[in-house]
Amino acid sequence: MTPAQQNLIEAVRARLGDKAVTTDAHDIAPWLTDWRGRFHGQAPAIIAPDSTNGVQFAVGRAHELSVALVPQGGNTSMVGGATPPADGSALILSLRRMNRVRSIDPAAGLAIAEAGVILANMHAAAEARGMRFPLTLGAWGSATIGGLASTNAGGTQVLRFGTMRSLVAGIEAVLPDGSRHDGLVALKKDNRGYDLDHLLVGAEGTLGVITAATLRLVPAVIDRATGWLGVESPGQALKILRAMESRSGTAIESFELVPKLALDLVLKHIPDTRPPLDGEHAWLVLVDYVAPAPNTAKPALEELMQAALADGLAQDAVVAANEAQAAAFWRLRDSISEAERAEGPTMAHDISVPVDAMPDFMESASERVEKAFPGVHCSAFGHLGDGNVHFHVNAPAGADADRWRAEVGEAASHMVYDLVVAAGGSISAEHGIGQMKLGELERLSPPARQAALRAIKRAFDPHELMNPGKLVTLAPARDTP
Repeated sequence: MTPAQQNLIEAVRARLGDKAVTTDAHDIAPWLTDWRGRFHGQAPAIIAPDSTNGVQFAVGRAHELSVALVPQGGNTSMVGGATPPADGSALILSLRRMNRVRSIDPAAGLAIAEAGVILANMHAAAEARGMRFPLTLGAWGSATIGGLASTNAGGTQVLRFGTMRSLVAGIEAVLPDGSRHDGLVALKKDNRGYDLDHLLVGAEGTLGVITAATLRLVPAVIDRATGWLGVESPGQALKILRAMESRSGTAIESFELVPKLALDLVLKHIPDTRPPLDGEHAWLVLVDYVAPAPNTAKPALEELMQAALADGLAQDAVVAANEAQAAAFWRLRDSISEAERAEGPTMAHDISVPVDAMPDFMESASERVEKAFPGVHCSAFGHLGDGNVHFHVNAPAGADADRWRAEVGEAASHMVYDLVVAAGGSISAEHGIGQMKLGELERLSPPARQAALRAIKRAFDPHELMNPGKLVTLAPARDTP
């Protein structure tokens, strides 16, 4: 621990109380490793204010003392975005004590939630008022509103509602010098120049600390139906999606494409799971249909599925008989990453390509990577309607994780990202850059984009005290065009 870090800890404890500081190594340990277990850091303390004023004090004092801070919520980052540096040069700034839903206004369709509110709790609070917050993802029981906003999280409902940036109507944040940005008022029109709220959304804590957000709510679902279809190819699945959208408008809320390989791993490793369809299908589609009137969603989805079967686009289909079966259907989709980790080492890529190019990319990229790296097998799955592909390269059975990643996995990832850029896509669709993709972003970004990112970072945080080593690092001024 450096003298400056010690001074900050003492100042925070004196102003905010003992609960705001954790220095016990055992208590800190769970927050030093990322969710995937890929990145491991060190931090002599966790600072955990319970108010925006407290965050202001801690960040302002850290700025004065030149102490780096790593903002952290539920620590569910998929790219090491909330893991502190390995050298212990930064303290963790936890937002978990800021866990209040400040207000819910059903008439306006808005809620104000602090950064530490867990997504599942936000769902429950909205539902209690007859509303819902339409963002759902696998880490819903631990991911927090601040982290979701900071990473511009996506999930399974982007097809209808967009990413977190579309669901955020305002931001409250503490900037690197300790000043406060108060943008929680949800103005329909605001033409005062740069949109600081949306600049902070997706900034991964590198430009400031989000302390609260105004969120857009929608009416609670009256009726929902969930079903699986078996299809021959991603191209057939996209045709089904287009046909369903043309017949039902915005009723299709989720449309998830899953290869047989991924489903087989779930059935192998996840207890109490069973195949949703009889027979063998190369690809499967999970569909969610919502309706504004009770007892109408299931027959409507059945009609759409019957049309897909009659048109020869689907081989088999089933609609969940009840909510329990619908939950079991979604468990199959949500457990893919867990099942792949249980099978062995995996290089996971959260990427996006144009929607119309996605079917060909899923198949052709898999074929090219498997040919270039004999023994690996690729699993491409995800949100077909918005072009977000989770493209995983899985190691052969029995491979040593560290050795395989170093000798094969990293090179395979380079190839995947090159193929993505060649297809006009993005190397990060919804998980962010963090530290895992920092090198690839610098390698593949156009010079003008990288220079702009560095210029923004330099303007907000010239000393790189906010989440250092994530998203963008500052090159020497002479290297910046």
